[in-house]
Amino acid sequence: MQFTEKEAKANPSNEGSESVEPWVWRNGKVIRAGEAHISPFDHGILVGDGVFETLNVYDGEPFAASRHFCRLEKSAGKLGLKVPDESELLAVMREVLEANELSKARIRVTITGGISPLGSDRGTAEHTMLVAASPIPEYAETGKVITVPFTRNENSALVGVKSTSYGENVVALALAKKQGAVEAIFANNAGMLCEGTGCNIFVVLDGKLLTPTLASGCLAGVTRSVVLDVCEELGIEVREKDMPLNDLKKADEAFLSSSLREVQGIERVDEVDLPVAPGPITQKIRQAFKAFVSRNPDPSADGFRFE
Repeated sequence: MQFTEKEAKANPSNEGSESVEPWVWRNGKVIRAGEAHISPFDHGILVGDGVFETLNVYDGEPFAASRHFCRLEKSAGKLGLKVPDESELLAVMREVLEANELSKARIRVTITGGISPLGSDRGTAEHTMLVAASPIPEYAETGKVITVPFTRNENSALVGVKSTSYGENVVALALAKKQGAVEAIFANNAGMLCEGTGCNIFVVLDGKLLTPTLASGCLAGVTRSVVLDVCEELGIEVREKDMPLNDLKKADEAFLSSSLREVQGIERVDEVDLPVAPGPITQKIRQAFKAFVSRNPDPSADGFRFE
């Protein structure tokens, strides 16, 4: 390890203490966050040339690491970025968690194009690679969402890429929070329901569980994939279907899925209250999801679709 036992113990065990700088990993070394200097010429800062993954950590172990790595590799490939070996990256994540004495946390892996010219062209320097962890925020069982006038571009060059170019998500989520909502929901350019700023969406219409197709432009969520696995185990049929954004307001029930929120029921869409939140199907999936995590901390990446 890159840190001494004495240094590691300098971080108190009250996870998330703001009085001590957390440990992070940057380009091969575990250091204090304040020492992880990023160049003002880093392409991730200049133009958002980077990819990332955020994993939920249960009992000190990153959940679904194999699927997250596959998506990271896919995203990086589309941008022409390189990723480390999967086993090496997992070891680094564990090292960061141990250094920060975190057992329940979120951990983020970020890769950028590194030092580059002041423009879209990428330089020839090594990539910048960062791994950081922090306590996981608490999510309510249900929440309100709003639909936003901005759209996802299902024909974008970055479809399916978990890119650090998150500007439109920042704007949309800020608008949602201003209106007392937990998430902002996008349609795509065709007016079809797509996704949230950091989550996928499932809708129950006429007793049928539906979720937007990946062709809609939504991200292939790791938690989305686990929910599909859970539903298969439960014998609940899920149809991937393109549906108008307004169908969300007609839902019998609906829920969001993401690594940190897991399964969160939707209680209100704009000014329309859904009939029940969390609904019976949502509750069943939510409970089964937690059981799935406990017995299967790293589900196989085989069959995990990106498009």
